[in-house]
Amino acid sequence: MIGARLVPLMLAAGHAVAAMTRTAMKCDALRQPGVTPVLCDLFDRCALSAHIESFRPDIVMHQVTDLPDQESNVAKQLVANRRVRSEGTHNLLHAAKSSGASRFVAQSIAWPAGAVVKDHEDAVVAVGGTVLRYGQFYGPGTYHELNPPPHPRIQIDAAAHRTMSFLDGPAGLFSITETEMP
Repeated sequence: MIGARLVPLMLAAGHAVAAMTRTAMKCDALRQPGVTPVLCDLFDRCALSAHIESFRPDIVMHQVTDLPDQESNVAKQLVANRRVRSEGTHNLLHAAKSSGASRFVAQSIAWPAGAVVKDHEDAVVAVGGTVLRYGQFYGPGTYHELNPPPHPRIQIDAAAHRTMSFLDGPAGLFSITETEMP
């Protein structure tokens, strides 16, 4: 969700972007000046490393999730999404290191989570990366298009704009949420 909003912001800030997708039909939507669409399976470590090494990025941003189109199906996707945060994160960290990327930014969640999320965050922080703990997204194209969810939350476009300030640092754990009002 947030990746589609980040690409134009990154282009406007002067970045060349390689945007990865796991589905061929999404590659066409990514084709635009300044964007290199990459069709790759996050779990194919060799192919992933080869793509990232060939692009030679300064920053690797991990915004990958494996969530369904309907919120009511999230529970059914938990195993797949946990795999993205565990194996997928380690594959991206390996590829970023082998490519010489100087920065690594990864998404996480701002509500209590289990060991997989903690391990994901710890792995990113251990290499000097940045973890952005997003609140639940709301707004166009999200599970909560019309009504904001409970806190922690963040409007999707506001989250994308706030993410941009973390492309050049600092490292560590940061929350990207709205301020709760009393």
